[in-house]
This record gives sequence, C-alpha cells and structure tokens, in this order.
Amino acid sequence: MSNTRENTTTGVLPKSGLAQHDGSGAVASLPSPRRRRRTGWAMRLEILLLAGPAAIVFLAFVIFPVVIAAYYGFFRWQGYGPATDFVGLQNYVTILQDSAFQQALMHNGLIVIGSLVLQGPVAILLALLLNRKMRGQSIIRVLIFVPYVIAEVVVGTGWSLMLSTNGALNGFLKNIGMGFLAHDWLSDPSIAIWTLLAILTWKYVGFAVILFLAGLQGIPEELYEAAALDGASYWQIQRRISLPLLGPTLRIWAFLSIIGALQLFDLVYIIWGQYVASTAGTSTMATYMVANGRNAGNFGYGNAVAVVIFLISLIVALFYQRFVLRRDTEGAITGDRRTGRKKR
Repeated sequence: MSNTRENTTTGVLPKSGLAQHDGSGAVASLPSPRRRRRTGWAMRLEILLLAGPAAIVFLAFVIFPVVIAAYYGFFRWQGYGPATDFVGLQNYVTILQDSAFQQALMHNGLIVIGSLVLQGPVAILLALLLNRKMRGQSIIRVLIFVPYVIAEVVVGTGWSLMLSTNGALNGFLKNIGMGFLAHDWLSDPSIAIWTLLAILTWKYVGFAVILFLAGLQGIPEELYEAAALDGASYWQIQRRISLPLLGPTLRIWAFLSIIGALQLFDLVYIIWGQYVASTAGTSTMATYMVANGRNAGNFGYGNAVAVVIFLISLIVALFYQRFVLRRDTEGAITGDRRTGRKKR
C-alpha cells in the first residue's frame, strides 16, 4: 500500500500497467503491440474486401482484354481457331505506314481541337447564363442536357436523315427562299468534318454545361459580393473570379473531351458508315479499326489497331496529367519530411 502511494505521489507509475495520464487526472492504457497488429490486419482486410471486387472487374474487363489484343496483334488471325500465323510486328508496321490510318489519325486530331474550341466557349457562356436567377431556369437546363442522354444510334439516324441531300434541312432552306444554301452536308469532303463537329457540339455541350454549373455553384458568394462592393462589373467579376476558380473543372472537362474524341466511333459509323467516312473525310481510328479488322476478316490486324489506339490515348492521358492536371493534384497529398509520412 505504501509503495503504491509513493509511486503515485512521485509521478512514477507501475511498469506492468503500461499507463499514462491523459491530462485530466485519469489514467489511460497504451495499446499493446498485439492489439496494434490486430488493428493493422483488420485494416488490410477491410481494404481488400472493399477494393478487391473493383480490382477484379478492372483486371477482367480492362487489363486482360488489352493483353489479349496485344497477343493477337502479332498474328494474322481470322477470328476463329488458334492463332498460328505469326507475323511479329508486321501488323503494326502496316498500320503506321498506311495512309488511310494517318488520315484517320489526322481527323481525330481535328476533332479534338474542334471539340475544345467549339464546345468550351459555348458551354461556358451557357453555364454563366444559367447560373443567374431567371425564369424557366430548370427547364432550360433540362433541354440543354437532353441531347447528351439520347442514345447515339438515335442521334446518328436523326441527323443523317435531316442532313441528307433530300433531307429536312435542305427542304427548309428551299421553302424559305434560301435554296442557294442547300448543300450535300454529309458527302462533301470540304464541309463533312464541320458537319460532324456541329453534331458533336450539339450532342455533348450539355455535359460540359452541367460540369461548369457544378463548378460555378461551388464558388463562395462572398467573393462576388466583395467584388461588387469594390465596383467591379458583371463581366469583370466573371473574368477575374469565376473563370480562374473554374479552372480545375475546365481542365477535367478538357481531359474527358480529348479522350472521347480520340476514341470516337459510334456517330461517325452510324451517319457515314465505313466506306463514306473515308471518302468524306470523317473517318477515325476506331472506324478504321472496324473496317480493316472485323469487316475485312483480319481480326489480328484489328487487334493491333486497337492496341495502337490504346497506346495513343494512354500517352496523351499521361502527358495531360503530368503537365496540365499536376497543378490540381499537387496540394492533395503532401509529405512530411521529418516523419516520412504522408499527410492529407
């Protein structure tokens, strides 16, 4: 009894208790190494249970198909039976030397640039307009977003009927006395690519507007009020506050638009088909893959084209993340130099 009192009064606690004061006079026990090990294993098991299914799905439906496509890309394969006609890198050499693939790659580049130049400014202006209080705001938002949720098959079929030589657009121009503007909007190589860009803008600008509206609504109202009190006009506020703070959202949208433009297939294939697309100047790498792979009965060559498209998209994505998105992710996770630990 006297030993316990002496230890307590002198501030020395029994070693067997492994206890410490929590500052309020109470004594808290330190976790034992065995308990810490159990907590670590429980955390690993929880991560495995939560991330395991997603990892399995990713490996099964993304990584495994890419590996299989890369394997068949080394063969001249008809799509059935074992692949025995090994050609090595010949398929890839043929792809890079084919003028049709080079033309399709150039079309993809034009679509990337045109999508950013056309959709971006239109979406920003619409988002700034819809971010203000006005009558019918909800209805206008729904109408702008509707084209994005319509299936590509419906969009492609509808536009192909309207833009044909005897379609609704040329008929409307003739009825209002502007028949001189009637044109072959789909088959003329000089304007077919612009027709495609107009359709893509109509189809996907609603998605950009929704993203930009979400970014604008995340900007604090106090910044607008402070700028208004300082005498800034509406457009000065948008240029100095809204657009700079909308930068991360703009960069994410641009990334999604670039990747989508590099892999564009459905609208081009539905409206122009595999043969008209090449003559009209709207072919893409994906339509080239289908025309020269599956439809030509050379599935090995088609798999090689798919690998090339994947590598181009991957390189663009890595460069974009390295040089554009880096500013948005630099401050997300920082390292503590003293402890070597990461802190959020």
